[in-house]
Amino acid sequence: MKQPSALSQRVAYTIDALLALVLVVAVGGNLAAQTWTFLVVIPMWLAWATVAASGIAIALRRHRPLLAYGLGLGSLVPALIAGNGLAPAALLATGCALYTVALEHPRTRSLIAMGLGLVVVMIFEVLRLGPNTIASTAFAGGGVAGSWALGWMTRQRRANLAQLAETQADQAVSDERLRIAREMHDVVAHSMSLIAVKAAVGNHVAEQQPDEAREALRVIELTSRETLVELRRMLGVLRSGDGTPEAALGPAPKLADLRTLAERAGQAGVRVELTGEAVDDLPEGVALSVYRITQEAVTNVVKHAGPSACRVTITEGPGEVSVEIVDDGRGEGSPPAVGGHGLIGMRERVAVYGGDFEAGPLPAGGFRVFARLPYAAKEVGTR
Repeated sequence: MKQPSALSQRVAYTIDALLALVLVVAVGGNLAAQTWTFLVVIPMWLAWATVAASGIAIALRRHRPLLAYGLGLGSLVPALIAGNGLAPAALLATGCALYTVALEHPRTRSLIAMGLGLVVVMIFEVLRLGPNTIASTAFAGGGVAGSWALGWMTRQRRANLAQLAETQADQAVSDERLRIAREMHDVVAHSMSLIAVKAAVGNHVAEQQPDEAREALRVIELTSRETLVELRRMLGVLRSGDGTPEAALGPAPKLADLRTLAERAGQAGVRVELTGEAVDDLPEGVALSVYRITQEAVTNVVKHAGPSACRVTITEGPGEVSVEIVDDGRGEGSPPAVGGHGLIGMRERVAVYGGDFEAGPLPAGGFRVFARLPYAAKEVGTR
């Protein structure tokens, strides 16, 4: 259960101290002025001790709930016998202490404390038989039981809120892990595919065409360096809780970086044609999703379609953007229509925005990926 802050605790202690002071002054003033006529005469020192015990019980209830409740019960005994103003004051102190006991202690212990309070009320109300015994017993017993019920319900509410907060935190961690997994897959799969392709080319032509082999090694070096930058950026996000400035983590890819993506794919033997509208002012999350979907689709072309060509078309509409990636399928094989983490990741990115996603082979050959991502009206208004 979440603990209250130090400031809220100090405020609560101050309120209890003021309440105890008001009770002692009010009841003690009436005792000093002798304005009450007790139903059963008790020594004056006992009346003053009852008032003091009631005040101390209220002041101590947050520090030592059980001790405060014991003082409240002790003050309740002579107060119930004497009646008049002493009884409500002692009952108030007992109820406040029992509320805290029910709030902070296990149910069994707090129920025993409540039962003890009810026994004291019944015994000493019955000993002071009178025309209002039943009514006063019901009032005092209801005050004791009601204080416990209020404390227990507050305890349950706080526990439920703490459980809800923990569940939300776990869900947030799970969502973030999934997001990072998608980012890692997109970056690593794309870059390693390019590296694997160029490494195969370099190995194949190393003896007959050394210049081509050196070019392949240059592409591998460049791609590796860019991948390391991306990985450091994502690892920096994971470490950002230790005070790393966000600016030091590096910017996320933008749609303008698709040209660089196309050039790198071209180095791996896939000619990428970028067509459609120039979209530069999408919300950051939407733009990143479009980039990653395109990156994954192009990576699949590099891995599965061999030397081929693909066309990337981006279209913007009112409050939405769509991207279509189509390859000609002239290589060794088209990307698989189902399965694989790449298509799953693309589908999840689209699902975040409640959009549409399609992926599958074309009748005339080749493979098509289509994604439509709507975004909130408030995001459109801030562009």
